[in-house]
Amino acid sequence: MGKIPLILFSLLLLASCDNKTNSVNVPQLDGKNWAEKLGYPVDSKVVMLHADDIGMCSEANEAVIPYLLNDQIQSAAAMVPCPWFNDIADWYKKHPEMDIGLHLTLTSEWKNYRWGPVSNPSSVPELIDPEGYLWRGVIDVASRTPVATIEKEIRAQIERAYERGIKPGHIDTHMGTLYSKVEYTEAFFKVAMEYGIPANVIEFTPDRVQKFRKQGYPITARLIESGRKYTLPKLDDFSSVPDGKNYQNKKETFFDLIQNLEPGITEIIFHPSINTEGLKKITNSWQQRVWEAKMFSDPEVIQFLKNEGIIFTNWKEMMVRFKERTTK
Repeated sequence: MGKIPLILFSLLLLASCDNKTNSVNVPQLDGKNWAEKLGYPVDSKVVMLHADDIGMCSEANEAVIPYLLNDQIQSAAAMVPCPWFNDIADWYKKHPEMDIGLHLTLTSEWKNYRWGPVSNPSSVPELIDPEGYLWRGVIDVASRTPVATIEKEIRAQIERAYERGIKPGHIDTHMGTLYSKVEYTEAFFKVAMEYGIPANVIEFTPDRVQKFRKQGYPITARLIESGRKYTLPKLDDFSSVPDGKNYQNKKETFFDLIQNLEPGITEIIFHPSINTEGLKKITNSWQQRVWEAKMFSDPEVIQFLKNEGIIFTNWKEMMVRFKERTTK
């Protein structure tokens, strides 16, 4: 859940400015963006169509699995604390070649469909609301949870995934919580590097920093430095499939998004789910999710992406290319 502008806003609004610079062995690769650094053609638009929220409900799993099997999307991220995580883990064990990552989850936002932490609740009390679940909102978490508790829970989710047979292709963050405070972001990056699992980290080039600052986002020196010290492959940009007034409008806004991409690697997230009465009771965004469950098997969308010359990738391929260029 969550649109990228909201994720970015929470990160930039709450990030602190103080920082201590440490030397770090950051790989140096040739190329003006991460697509070129990883060996993709110069000036190519490399896209990762990425489904969030698998494992959250059966409707999400049923939408995403056919997409992956038919190579219509490239990547997906599972919510380990959620009721249908074991279902996707069982499926993954039969399809370990798929890029299934972890949508590290520190909130439980829905009104009547909730979940708690993977850790023993008594060991992460700041994450628990009065109803016994994870807090609903990012601000609820950020205003009361120390970074040690955050790190404990995200490590528990990664370890649970391994226990269930998933070797995560990447890690990212549900509702942007791990980008809501710079201390959380630093822990997120540290854990990613320790496990050797790439996180959804964007390259803050001077042009990109200037662009976001002009839009009113106070990108801090500490945030930039945290990204500089990160030693795994990065994205050049990320976005989300726009909402639409109707299905055709949704496709058209997606086409506009693709046509306006700059060269480099862009991850585009969305939240597909099949249409059921149960889904409608979980989320008011059900209609957008249902449209997203048919969009990427739509012949018009498939042909459009071919016509645009889009190159597709996923986190597993990115890591293979990265290791080929950094391992001596």
